[in-house]
Amino acid sequence: MSLTPAGFARTAEKGLACLRWRDGAWVAPDPAELRLLRGLEIDWPAAEVPLDGIMELAAAGVPLTAAHAPAWVPAGLATLLTDRDWLAHEPGGGLRCLADLRREEHSVRLRRLARPATTPKVSVVMATKRPARVGEALERMARQRGVEVEVVLGLHGVTHDEVRPAIESCPLPVAWVEAGTAVPFGEVLNRAAALAGGDHLAKWDDDDWYGPDHLADLVMAAAYSGADVVGTAGEFFYLEPLDTTIRRTTFATGAAYPSEVWSDHVAGGTITVPRATFHDLGGFPALPRAVDREFLKAAHESGARIYRTHGLGYVLRRGLGGGHTWQLPLGHFLKVAANQWHGFRPSLLMEAA
Repeated sequence: MSLTPAGFARTAEKGLACLRWRDGAWVAPDPAELRLLRGLEIDWPAAEVPLDGIMELAAAGVPLTAAHAPAWVPAGLATLLTDRDWLAHEPGGGLRCLADLRREEHSVRLRRLARPATTPKVSVVMATKRPARVGEALERMARQRGVEVEVVLGLHGVTHDEVRPAIESCPLPVAWVEAGTAVPFGEVLNRAAALAGGDHLAKWDDDDWYGPDHLADLVMAAAYSGADVVGTAGEFFYLEPLDTTIRRTTFATGAAYPSEVWSDHVAGGTITVPRATFHDLGGFPALPRAVDREFLKAAHESGARIYRTHGLGYVLRRGLGGGHTWQLPLGHFLKVAANQWHGFRPSLLMEAA
């Protein structure tokens, strides 16, 4: 089966269908039909059979469920298949429906379970002007699973002495470069990236939140898409002055903002690219702001393929004005909110306390 998570539909048009074992194979609807379904309910045969077909569907992000699992199903898979909490929310309300979010979280958990057991090395590149943010950012990097992480910091008008305690308490290898405030932000990122030795470079913003599978999900998306550049959708925003979390699934124009698609746009704080490709693309533009946008624009114009995966493991922080290189009024985020919650309410995949 060549099906991948690409094209995953956030909102299902139909209900559950049945997945059956017949004539020596698992029989499922064709791929076009699968994308319309809420998921597949497994009808187990009486005797033990191979699970390859189920794992292929799981890797493709097809939501799978079962009322029970036979003893011959591996424990991890059985637990996930029989966890039916995502079905407790009834569809309805279109993009505002919580059922869509719970269904997508279940899909992502299945993809993770079925992904190949590899441990790629990822160099996390972060430039910062805020020494107070470095400790929390390093803690989130240290939580990453399924990848080997090294950190390269661009200290932008910050001295190593200011962040030494945070670096020394981090269990990951950390390298750094100091640059004065007059050095453009993009150039600081490039100087940090020059220290990287990983298979992939992943940009990280010091004030955002990243779930523990963030990097592994991006590397997985790069593998199944074959993209040159990957990143997440910018879906979840925490509006700090309002103590409000919103989820965006449309643009301000009302047009859909999907994930699992080819695009020229991903969340800037999640840009991930093979290290060799990063250098082939010329690195980040040596600009003081709009670095992410201009990098993606240059990559797109060069013919690089850019893929946007789900944004359930990432939350952007927004405050009042000058602290961000990407500035929009808080009212803009409320306007495009498909869901809105009081307090910090990320996707369950963030595993936030």
